[in-house]
Amino acid sequence: MSVFRNIERKIGGMVEGVFGRTFRSSVQPVELARKLAKEMDDHRTISIHRVYVPSVYTIYLNPADREQFTAYEAQMCSELEEYLVEHARREGYTTASRPVVTLETEDDMHVGMFGIAVEEAGDEDEREASRPAPEPRFGPDAGIAPPVPVAAPIPPIAPDVPDAPPGSTMVYASDPEPEPEPAAPPRAESVVLMWDGREIDVEGQTTVIGRSSECDVVLGDPNVSRRHAEIRRMGRGYSLVDLGSTNGTEVNGQRITETSLMNGDVIGVGTTQITFERRVG
Repeated sequence: MSVFRNIERKIGGMVEGVFGRTFRSSVQPVELARKLAKEMDDHRTISIHRVYVPSVYTIYLNPADREQFTAYEAQMCSELEEYLVEHARREGYTTASRPVVTLETEDDMHVGMFGIAVEEAGDEDEREASRPAPEPRFGPDAGIAPPVPVAAPIPPIAPDVPDAPPGSTMVYASDPEPEPEPAAPPRAESVVLMWDGREIDVEGQTTVIGRSSECDVVLGDPNVSRRHAEIRRMGRGYSLVDLGSTNGTEVNGQRITETSLMNGDVIGVGTTQITFERRVG
């Protein structure tokens, strides 16, 4: 199976799993996720030791299209952010902060089309090598319109178009979608930690893991430090930070200092395995 098919299947599992219904808008969450990942790839900056990608993504929608997402907008943005986190982790990218996705209304955007603006983030002094030339992000095989400033009228798609100017907003045409179905009401989300048959809700801005009785998650594991690691809420997402522990902290078997957490991640502290789970409904 090709890399593209693997990515497409993963998007379907993460995004369509939560939004597994037909929206009245011709713009679909899975389509937004695929184009966001493409924009992340196209805005790579390669240094000597790392590949940096932007952290801030703004999606511009026609008012009629955005209205269809009103009841799901916050949850949808959270799922899109989680997909970008996993995409960056899978590709080995580095971000200055957790990816942020926001929606904006643009009256000049046609129904069924959407624009994506990318904001470069991070310390330029840490980026040690030159930027590679971006690949064209539009054309007949992509089924998208040429890039234009968001405030300007969108011209029709032409067979021959110039390269995208730096910093422009990419505009995409949506594929035809099936007839709409009634949308279900939004569902509440909870976050839990599970280990050794136990379960605890993650509440508040921070959750400390360690042997000390003052920690939120108290472990009797002698290989765990008194204050071993901390889960921090970052907007709509969560990150895990090692607190200078003696034996270190792992996520899915990899040693970390700080990393974003996604649904199903397994946190390793000492000999204890803790599963991080986000539940909807």
